[in-house]
Parts: sequence; C-alpha cells; structure tokens
Amino acid sequence: MKEDNTVIRVRGQVKKTTEDFLIDLENRGFKFQEDAIGFIYFGKKYTDAPDELVNSAIEITLKAQKKFDSSFYMSILERLHSQKITSRKEALKWMVHQGLA
Repeated sequence: MKEDNTVIRVRGQVKKTTEDFLIDLENRGFKFQEDAIGFIYFGKKYTDAPDELVNSAIEITLKAQKKFDSSFYMSILERLHSQKITSRKEALKWMVHQGLA
C-alpha cells in the first residue's frame, strides 16, 4: 500500500505526512533501520492515529531516547492517542508534563 504523499494545510500551517517527516529526519542525519520504519507504520495503523500524532510520537521518542526505540515509540503513540492529543503543540506540552523533555 502506497502512502499518500500529500501535504496537508491546517490553519495556515503545513502538516507533513509521516513519509515526508521521516525523509526530512533522514536528510538531517537520523538513520532508520527498515524494521523501524515498518514498526512506525504498524503503530500508525494499529492506533489509527493521524500523521501529526505519529510524527509527534517519533519526535518525542528521538528527543527522549536520542535514538529510535520501537517499544518506547509505541508506548508514546498509544498514550498520546488514548489521551486524545491531536496536535504537535499538545504532544510537546504533554512530553514536558511527563518529564520527558
């Protein structure tokens, strides 16, 4: 299944697809193993989370762990989703509140 590569504009801000977000991270030096990318998309499908939430979970994982940790990512994604967090801004506030920053 091919990911939709569209860029979504919400309230004047450009929201990146998860695929574009991962490409940007790789262009900045983060290297993901193939199994990590598969796991990211598994978590996205498993939680039915939108791209912005998935991207936020990836960002929180990298900031807190300094590398991609699949189980940590999944835990963060599930917690963000269960708490109905919908934006990157809310996710980063939650990260600080949880002491992950």
